[in-house]
Amino acid sequence: MKKNIAIVAGGDSSEIVISLKSAEGIHSFIDNDKYNLYIAIVKHDGWFVQLPSGEHAPIDKADFSFLEGGVKKLFDFAYITIHGTPGEDGRLQGYFDMIGLPYSSCGMLVSALTFNKYVCNHYLKGFGVRIADSVLLRADCKRVDPDTVIGRLGLPLFVKPNDGGSSFGITKVKAAEELQPAVDKAFAEGHEVVIESYIKGTEVTCGCYKVKGKEVLLPLTEVVTQNEFFDFDAKYNGQVQEITPARISPELTAKVQQETSRIYDILGAKGLIRVDYIIPEDGNPCLLEINTTPGMTATSFIPQQVRAAGLTMTDVMNDIIDNELN
Repeated sequence: MKKNIAIVAGGDSSEIVISLKSAEGIHSFIDNDKYNLYIAIVKHDGWFVQLPSGEHAPIDKADFSFLEGGVKKLFDFAYITIHGTPGEDGRLQGYFDMIGLPYSSCGMLVSALTFNKYVCNHYLKGFGVRIADSVLLRADCKRVDPDTVIGRLGLPLFVKPNDGGSSFGITKVKAAEELQPAVDKAFAEGHEVVIESYIKGTEVTCGCYKVKGKEVLLPLTEVVTQNEFFDFDAKYNGQVQEITPARISPELTAKVQQETSRIYDILGAKGLIRVDYIIPEDGNPCLLEINTTPGMTATSFIPQQVRAAGLTMTDVMNDIIDNELN
């Protein structure tokens, strides 16, 4: 019998629109001759499965089951593609652990750690991973002293939600008077805010996954945008060049790939991850952030890198699903 796969999308952040697009991408990548595929939407105001008939079936939270044609259906595997809470921060992973449902992404602890940019980067710094200097703001400290912050981090600098995705609430600050509005904007997207020094260099991103007896380090993508940074419009409205493989030397490519592999192992990651870097003039990659539920539309970085590696997304999906079910 074909196993039932839930492609879990939705979430409670502004990135829900991206999550729904990723779900469509994953649905097209997974072999529907091998699996029964359903898109499951998880939001604070309701959990439901999209049935082939177009109807919505409520999900029973006791076991993540649903009714189709009056028959109770259980899932054998969940592919999580929620960008933001609760699918990227460990909450959904903890729930699936409790009900015994295998899933695609990192476990609860690793998901929670990587979702918190400041904590994750400083944790990895202890293992020799290079990071930018930064300052963390919590909800009880939403006002900043520009002179103090700029005196430490310089200008320009970046302000971003610490506990959110990387598409909303981010500002590149180039003048002191821009800092507080940028902080307010970031707090509208998350409960904590990180202010980070600017590092000039080439932005690249590297996908990676490891399954039983197999490591796949994907080609790098170079990110070139005329915008101030790789913002929502650059990502999703075509205001960017995404060059795969990146226009850097084979030696530097291997260096970034090996750092990605090392980070994967340090964290004890699972499934597909994508690690973003800035490579400054000295050639030593600086970690930006780690994505444990990377975008999976047809034009997202991971599918681009998979194609450049001479692989197919269907084969990659089979690797990840079979690793958990067999």
